Amino acid sequence: MKLTKTLAIVAMISALTLAGCSSDDEKDASLTDGSLNGASGMNDASVNGLGDGSGMNGSGMGGGGRYGNGKYGAKGANGLPPEFSDPNNPLSKRTIYFMLDSSQVQQDFVSVISAHARYLLANPSQHIVLEGNADERGSREYNIALAEQRSKTVAGMLKAQGVSESQLGIVSYGEEKPVAMGHDESSWELNRRVELAY
Repeated sequence: MKLTKTLAIVAMISALTLAGCSSDDEKDASLTDGSLNGASGMNDASVNGLGDGSGMNGSGMGGGGRYGNGKYGAKGANGLPPEFSDPNNPLSKRTIYFMLDSSQVQQDFVSVISAHARYLLANPSQHIVLEGNADERGSREYNIALAEQRSKTVAGMLKAQGVSESQLGIVSYGEEKPVAMGHDESSWELNRRVELAY
């Protein structure tokens, strides 16, 4: 009994230590290469009619214009400008989906992240929290690490476009906050995501 409690405590400390030791510069290859369960080869944005990113071509995303000069409309009921409610505006897309066992951003979502980067650059007092999530497959520890890496990947893309690190927060929920409760691929693909929370 005493040995079981000791092992449980050691396991918890190890998991917490591993979660706290990650670095922006280091990437665990097992989190990004699809080696755990084999890459599915599926683009989550184009399967089962996901609304975020499917058919996204970046139209209306040219440099300058209202994105480059900070002229966003009046704040809406949720505290964000009306552009965030316009389904034709990439700012309305605030969920980035990922493939199985991957933290690589799919091409469909690059323009969405770029639009949010331009908004954050034009509004330096605005902050965003990148909420990483994973599906239920894999251990709890693996899913927390993978979800964190997904958030860090999106944060890295935002920072590469000039967004200040002080505007960004990273949270990893792992498998703890699913949006779809099923135990099938259509549910899992909705749960592999980073949500951009302003």
